[in-house]
Amino acid sequence: MPTIKQPRYRRIALRIAEQISNGQLQVGKKIHARSTLATNYGVSSETARRSISILEDLGIVETHHGSGAIIISREKAQEFINSESDAQNLQNLQTDLVKQIANQEAGLETLTQSLNAFIEQTQYYKEHNPFRPYELKLNNDSPMFDKTVSELNFWHQTGTTLVGILHENRLTLSPGPYAKIEKDDTLYFVGNELSVQNVYNLFYE
Repeated sequence: MPTIKQPRYRRIALRIAEQISNGQLQVGKKIHARSTLATNYGVSSETARRSISILEDLGIVETHHGSGAIIISREKAQEFINSESDAQNLQNLQTDLVKQIANQEAGLETLTQSLNAFIEQTQYYKEHNPFRPYELKLNNDSPMFDKTVSELNFWHQTGTTLVGILHENRLTLSPGPYAKIEKDDTLYFVGNELSVQNVYNLFYE
């Protein structure tokens, strides 16, 4: 977001107010004619006139036709300086906030890219490691317990290959057709993403 730049006539008015506040220009003193101000600051007479108008509107000077502008309040000049300083601080805060938001958006974009890369890598791993076993612990009662793998027709019923049975802390790898499956056993098997549901349905559907 670009920084808002003050109009030149307002910057000149602020410069004059600073000179009044620090005592360079005293209350009661006449400010240079518009033509002199225009020459000193390298601006047009209209720009100089608008600068004096701001000071007059704020009660810092008063103008009299034919006699120029007279300084009438140092306090008002300081108030003007303070208000401009507050406005600049707000502008700086706004700029900082916009930068912080931009940084957060950039960080979020980086996080999104990393997450997408992780998902892609996970999918790749699954596709290239089809024999990573799933597991299912049989906690609940089932009428299918105490039957052998063959009696359960395990492969045809689930579409998975049983590669291990954990029974009372004893693991049997590649259990044969006569291996029994009992309550509280943990089964290890390979298959597709529906494997866990298929095996669960065999015992509990």
